[in-house]
Amino acid sequence: MDGVAALTGTTNPSRLWSDIKRNMIDKEGFSELYDEIVGLKMLAGDGKLRITDAANPETLFRIIQSIRSPRAEPFKR
Repeated sequence: MDGVAALTGTTNPSRLWSDIKRNMIDKEGFSELYDEIVGLKMLAGDGKLRITDAANPETLFRIIQSIRSPRAEPFKR
């Protein structure tokens, strides 16, 4: 979600991330890509370990291509 927030400037990155994941499967047909996203426990800002979506660089670049935002354009190139 941090990446989604940085690339879009949204105030609700968790909602947008949820929509992006749903669109990857429903509209774009990337169910195999969705399988590459894993939940890892990472330290959150409040000091607690929280399950966070993570992916390898190849999967991240494919996700970035699904983000419609001017901030994401430089990464798409």
